[in-house]
Amino acid sequence: MTKSADVSTKRLISLAPDNWVKWVTGIPDITAGEILNSEFQWISRESDVLIRAKNPQYGNFLVLNELQLRPTPEMPRRMRAYAALAEEKYKLLTYPVLINILKTGDAEIPTSYETNIAGLRAIQDYRVINLWEVDVNIAFEQPLPSLLPFVPILKGGENESIIREALRILRDDEQLNQLETVLAFFATFVLESALVQEIMRWDMAVLRESPWYQEIEQRGVERGRREELFSSIELLLEMKFGNEGLELMPIISQINDLESLKSIQQAIKTANSVEDLRQLL
Repeated sequence: MTKSADVSTKRLISLAPDNWVKWVTGIPDITAGEILNSEFQWISRESDVLIRAKNPQYGNFLVLNELQLRPTPEMPRRMRAYAALAEEKYKLLTYPVLINILKTGDAEIPTSYETNIAGLRAIQDYRVINLWEVDVNIAFEQPLPSLLPFVPILKGGENESIIREALRILRDDEQLNQLETVLAFFATFVLESALVQEIMRWDMAVLRESPWYQEIEQRGVERGRREELFSSIELLLEMKFGNEGLELMPIISQINDLESLKSIQQAIKTANSVEDLRQLL
């Protein structure tokens, strides 16, 4: 049996928008309205889902939902930009939420963006929800059908019987059954692929068509290339400048962009001193 693997965040949230906005904001008497166009002409990107919401205390405002497969260092600045652009476009205050799906390391995840230049400050707070910290029972009890595909990676959701129950609910509802490919994808993080295939009873090759799978695969390839570049750069620095050159590695190791790393690699070959490279960095 073949099912579409391309399930958007907008589709997930639209399943139960009122329960979703109550969950992500923690505001009990909030109601969801229209899901708005989140494309901003000033940047070539769409924020995931922008919802017009209403509450007796705060009136009309926006709930900006940004889902990330994994936390990235760039997100605080982006959350500031998305919130500001949403407010400018719709003339409403914005409640920004960053939802991280998969854990990467143990580094603390920022919940705000702040800069200060000559006493002028820019501050943007936003709520962070890490799915691996969310109790799996919330998906079943609230209910939050939007979270059912993520059950395997929720706290306590790695149990086979819980995954089977999530699958049963998805398959019994015509509005939800397309989401089983997403559930299967995340199940492979906690169960053997053979067991997932047995539970799902269909060809696991369909997962390779999923945008979730492709993003994971692409990031894995990029991570491998970065590691190769780091090793090459470290070797070149040691060969050309000795221990003094290696002192630059803590700075270089913070760089994630592949093209920047390639430029540094080439620059080492032509640099006359460590100071030349330091200025480049």
